Amino acid sequence: MNAPRTRVQRRPVHGVLLLDKPYGLSSNDALQKAKWLLRAEKAGHTGTLDPLATGVLPLCFGAATKFSQLHLDADKSYEAIAVLGVQTSTGDLEGEIIAEKAVSFTPAQLQEVQTQFTGPLEQIPPMYSALKKDGKALYDYARAGIEVEREARHIVIHALALEEIEPENMQRRLKIRVTCSKGTYIRTLGEDIAVALGTCAHLSALRRVQTGPFVAQDCISLEELEALSESQRENKLLSVDALLDGHTPVTLPPEDAGRFLSGVRRRGEWPDNLHVAVYGESPRALLGSAHVKAGELIPGRLLSPLEIQSILEKTLA
Repeated sequence: MNAPRTRVQRRPVHGVLLLDKPYGLSSNDALQKAKWLLRAEKAGHTGTLDPLATGVLPLCFGAATKFSQLHLDADKSYEAIAVLGVQTSTGDLEGEIIAEKAVSFTPAQLQEVQTQFTGPLEQIPPMYSALKKDGKALYDYARAGIEVEREARHIVIHALALEEIEPENMQRRLKIRVTCSKGTYIRTLGEDIAVALGTCAHLSALRRVQTGPFVAQDCISLEELEALSESQRENKLLSVDALLDGHTPVTLPPEDAGRFLSGVRRRGEWPDNLHVAVYGESPRALLGSAHVKAGELIPGRLLSPLEIQSILEKTLA
């Protein structure tokens, strides 16, 4: 008989882990592995990466999950390799080859296309995506061989650099470096760039190097995390308010802090502000997010007293 599996004793863990997601693993699988290593009670992420993509995947634990939505809207930066002349069903290495086309363009044409794809754009999402149509993910339709109509989405390419690199297996390749708004599909961008160059393409590599203020150099791999002791793993977590980067801090005295945590608006001489991080004065602790309108501090997402106490205990330990 097999020995019974030991049940993991979960515990309250609060903070943000910057994970360098490995190739071939889904974002949720990576999250569950990190959650298991930290024995965390509650976890979530700030937007998925394709299994074949690597790079920055901020994972949120405990109280940090309340602010994960903020980073779904963050600008992101990627590096990708596009193989020219070959189109696949998925836009990457996972799909079947569905078209091949000759490749012929000049450096001047490449520069022109780079300019053409910088700024506001309309992009049609790929069939192999998690977007839903009538409650069903597009990739489910795609796997069934069904093509459904998709509306173009407004995106912004803030910066784009295209560079032809040395061929591989006799195939010409482009290195794509891009900083873009939320909702941008890099596989589709690579395909559209290739069409503008008079050919087709698919991605052979995709890496997210930045999301919001978080960069790849500050990330840890699952292998590195696993090699650490439990306390060392927890020390790798950023504080919950790392997700409130760019928010204006407001500190409240104890009486106002208690009322604010109960969801009661506070009045003060604050200018209007959509993004505020609210702290208690003594001891200093994050209470939650808010916005200010007409001198009123209006609560947004709030931490619970238990979460605040748990964070303070870890901080003071």
